[in-house]
Amino acid sequence: MKKLLLLFLFTVSINPVFAQSKKKQILLIGTFHFENPGLDVAQINTFNVMSHKSQKELEDITNKIKRFGPNKIFVEWNYEKQDKLDKFYAKNTDSLFQKNADERVQLALRSAKKLGHKKLFAIDYNQAGFPYDSLVKGMQEANQLDLIKKNKEEMAAYEKSQNQKIAKYSLTELLIDCNTKESNTENVNWYLETANKAGKTDNFVGAYLVSEWYRRNLYMYSLIQKLTENKDDKIMVLLGAGHTAMLREFIKYDPEFEIIELKDVLK
Repeated sequence: MKKLLLLFLFTVSINPVFAQSKKKQILLIGTFHFENPGLDVAQINTFNVMSHKSQKELEDITNKIKRFGPNKIFVEWNYEKQDKLDKFYAKNTDSLFQKNADERVQLALRSAKKLGHKKLFAIDYNQAGFPYDSLVKGMQEANQLDLIKKNKEEMAAYEKSQNQKIAKYSLTELLIDCNTKESNTENVNWYLETANKAGKTDNFVGAYLVSEWYRRNLYMYSLIQKLTENKDDKIMVLLGAGHTAMLREFIKYDPEFEIIELKDVLK
């Protein structure tokens, strides 16, 4: 019996069918919008990524991403418009980096070109709602004065904190800061701590907004799962930091992936 057990354990150790499969590495990069269109609820100042200093940093960052070697790079671009992303990727050359400040260009496209990739992968899902005005109205109708005050204070504190960092930090420091545990927690907290409470007991406008945010990110994660092939052992995902904070929660319970931190890639 003991010999049979030892033989089984030996077989497990060498047989890939029995052995635990190696996790795929996912470089998850949460970022602020380099070209801030002012569409987010929080109004954050624009950081100049076109400066000589920032361009040198971007070259260094993308060289280190190349060294990490992701097989695919996923970006915040409407998944239904993959054909437009393909055309955009195919026609653009190095000169674009001096003209377009968008993070998808400066970080994702620049990295993909250095890696010799044929395309970027679009994973954004744009059909989820974000009824912020209805959320505030729901608080007012429910006379949730403390919650209204808390929401305003949180938003003001977040804007102040981010704008102070933009004035003080280098681009590399800003990107690393976007991916800290503190920043990720802050990005998720508002949804459950504030937004989810909004409305009267028979009005779930807050919970609806939160559920739509979860849905958008869950659909995006679904696309990552579907588009990652067996042969892909490393991938990179570049999204707004609010999205990556949510994806971290999904990946935590998905045994297929392990997160590689940006700060470790940049060492």
